[in-house]
Amino acid sequence: VKIDTPRLQGSLSLLGGRIDDLSLKDYQVSLDPGAPDVRLLAPVGGTELGSDKPYYAVYGWLPAGGLAATAVPDARTLWTLENGSTLAPGQPVTLAWENGAGLVFRRSVSVDENFLFTVTQRVENTTGAPVRLAPYGIVARHGIPDASRIYVLHEGVVRMSDGTLQEIKYAKMPDLDTDPSEGAPAELQSVTGNGWVGFTDKYWMTTLIPVAGQPFTSVAKYVPGADLYQTEARLPVMEVAPGATAEATTMLFAGAKEWEAINHYQNDPGWFDSLLGAKTDPARPKVDRFVDSIDWGWYFYLTKPMFRLLHWLHGAIGNMGFAIIALTVIIKLLVFPLARTSYVSMARMKELQPEMEKLKEQAGEDRQKLQQGMMELYKKNKVNPASGCLPILLQIPIFFSLYKVIYVTIELYHAPFVGWIRDLSAPDPSSVLNLFGLLPWATPEPGSLFFIFSLGVLPILLGISMWFQQKLNPAPTDPTQQAIFAWMPWIFMFMLGSFASGLVLYWIANNTITFIQQYSIMSMHGKRPDLFGNIKEGFKRKPAAPTDKAKSK
Repeated sequence: VKIDTPRLQGSLSLLGGRIDDLSLKDYQVSLDPGAPDVRLLAPVGGTELGSDKPYYAVYGWLPAGGLAATAVPDARTLWTLENGSTLAPGQPVTLAWENGAGLVFRRSVSVDENFLFTVTQRVENTTGAPVRLAPYGIVARHGIPDASRIYVLHEGVVRMSDGTLQEIKYAKMPDLDTDPSEGAPAELQSVTGNGWVGFTDKYWMTTLIPVAGQPFTSVAKYVPGADLYQTEARLPVMEVAPGATAEATTMLFAGAKEWEAINHYQNDPGWFDSLLGAKTDPARPKVDRFVDSIDWGWYFYLTKPMFRLLHWLHGAIGNMGFAIIALTVIIKLLVFPLARTSYVSMARMKELQPEMEKLKEQAGEDRQKLQQGMMELYKKNKVNPASGCLPILLQIPIFFSLYKVIYVTIELYHAPFVGWIRDLSAPDPSSVLNLFGLLPWATPEPGSLFFIFSLGVLPILLGISMWFQQKLNPAPTDPTQQAIFAWMPWIFMFMLGSFASGLVLYWIANNTITFIQQYSIMSMHGKRPDLFGNIKEGFKRKPAAPTDKAKSK
């Protein structure tokens, strides 16, 4: 049965009634012309549509109360299409199967404009005795995605159970305790009111969502022999009286982890949208904390509002790169009071430089005396030498939060900036090795040994911006510190060269704004930095230290 929506295409198999072929129309595997759509679900191999790593959603009934296993449909059951032709928004389809012993099973499937399927299972009892059986939904995955096992990224089971979020990486599933009732490594949780369970990748997710208020058992399981990763939503046993019909509804999210789409399905629009006047939509599926299916990381209290602000800026500006720059400006304005205190302290430290040099001469080799003298000098002039570290310390959680936002949110996937930057979630594609495209040869692929030397324009600008920022102050007199400071910009240039362009762009904007702030504040306090003098000093050859032999003469 064909699936065709504005954003999805694929098919629903009559064999087993699986949703096992699904591609995302809005996302391609690369930026190359004619690149295929991202394929989310794939059937078991053996056909031209098959995959060596099948991934699918299947529904069914577990027999109970002495009902034979052959009385309910299974993975080999061939269903018939009773109603509909193509599954599309507003055009549901219904599958039917009769077991030949008085039970008629029907499965109605509908889909919305985005990524949410609604599956309603019905069983009609035409026998003369009551029957007991339990509906379930399964998301099964054979093998794991190639991009897994990345430390900063969660890929694997993600589930919400009555307000408690749990994540289990694919690599950890074989280590689950063996459950006697399952005969395999598994972890079962009872959900009394609201929850969901499924698999998440970096950008895509397939999740079972029982209707709000429906109790169910949430299952995460690994089958070793088949290398099968499985999540299940098992609903309670139902008793169907003679002549009666029972039904159960479960939703399935299968698509991209777009914030707009996921937030629409959530039962609460969130504090930021509420602040902007958003109201709870009665038509929402009321999925509990669904936006937490996105891996916000340890700094979620920063990452979530930071992304929300970035998302809003992107909508207002229309370009994600300029939205990142605007976000950087806002962050720098928010921390400006602390930064100002730091830069004023640095200016006052420069005023004390002559007195500090005198203390060094007086103390000689006595470090304790020098330290005491310095502390008295700072106290007398009300200068805090540690205040210069505050902006740097503040940048650490902000940097990691923005790194998380850029790395895991799909809104930056294939998002262009200007010119050659066509994907802010990927490293700068230009390279100094081919003179930024002027020479006719390819550059090393990401992940290769030589890729670290394949510096693009943005990483080079990053190194230069850090270097200029350093030159606002004279070089340290200590040779070791001097060497560290001299190499630091270029080490960062190579380190961040393989990072996402969006993150490097943030760092360049941050360095540039910091440079302007520091130069302006120090100038206002009568200590205008001698930028070009410091640059010239850095290029001077230092006289060699006298050898012991020369000293003895």
